[in-house]
Amino acid sequence: MKHLTLLISSAGRRVGLIDCFRQSAASMGVSLEVLACDLEPGLSAACNAADRAFAVPAYGDPAFVDALIDIVREHGVDLVVPTIDPELAPLAAAIDRFSALGARVHVSPSCVIEVARDKLRTAEVLEQAGVPVPWTRPFGNGHLMDGLSGWPAFLKPSAGSASRGIRIVEGPAELPEAVDEPMVLQQFLVGPEFTVNMFIDQGGVLRSAVAHRRLRVRAGEVEKGRTERDPIFRELAEGVARALPEARGVLCFQVILDAATGPRVFEINARFGGGYPLAHHAGAEYARWLLEEVAALPSTAHDDWRAGVLMLRYDAAIFEG
Repeated sequence: MKHLTLLISSAGRRVGLIDCFRQSAASMGVSLEVLACDLEPGLSAACNAADRAFAVPAYGDPAFVDALIDIVREHGVDLVVPTIDPELAPLAAAIDRFSALGARVHVSPSCVIEVARDKLRTAEVLEQAGVPVPWTRPFGNGHLMDGLSGWPAFLKPSAGSASRGIRIVEGPAELPEAVDEPMVLQQFLVGPEFTVNMFIDQGGVLRSAVAHRRLRVRAGEVEKGRTERDPIFRELAEGVARALPEARGVLCFQVILDAATGPRVFEINARFGGGYPLAHHAGAEYARWLLEEVAALPSTAHDDWRAGVLMLRYDAAIFEG
């Protein structure tokens, strides 16, 4: 039986993601050891659910990557899977260090991360590739750039995630005089919102695109969702892949079917999204396909997933003592 060791970084509450990897490994006949790390592993549900857990510095600490390298070296890690946006850039910059130890980091190259982590660049790069996007303008302290199309608008951090710092502004009078980080003003969209999960294989081929409607959202993460199949979502995914030709592995993007302008893609996450377990349950086992690539096994990647699968997430607890 082939054995693989997986490290989940910034594991937090990602118990569902660990479960997906374990289910896929079992169905493949692969023995999988799951390691997890976090700033405070004793307070992380996913670290408690893993086979072994480790404390590491915060992702912004220069020692963060070194700590992961040490875990990889000591425990023979085959695959490192980051889970939050801010750790993607330092890990992408260190890919060669991990590769030298025989470990694959599930992260796209730095050129992809730089676009995905900047909402203004995201809009520019996607628009150049023919992907429909909302108008997006930079906002600086006390002034607006030219070209604003109308009100209301979203004001959001250019590098924000998990709905952090997003607000609706009805007009110039509601704009702050000063901001603490780069911000953008973006077209206010009205309509159903979807996440589209993508899997791009190591050869750069888009193998799967699974859309789910975000029925209820909590802290920027889908709480209730349903898979839906429509050619428009595959077309948009192909456009995102065309705009980011170096992207690899699992990504997801957000799209709103605006009542007035039609679909508009407004955010890309170059990682597993929080709602990935829904795509997995619908038959798109991205976790398995990653393990197959790492283990040099034949790929079973496909786009034949089930529409109409409903996910209703709920709170659960792990008890100690």
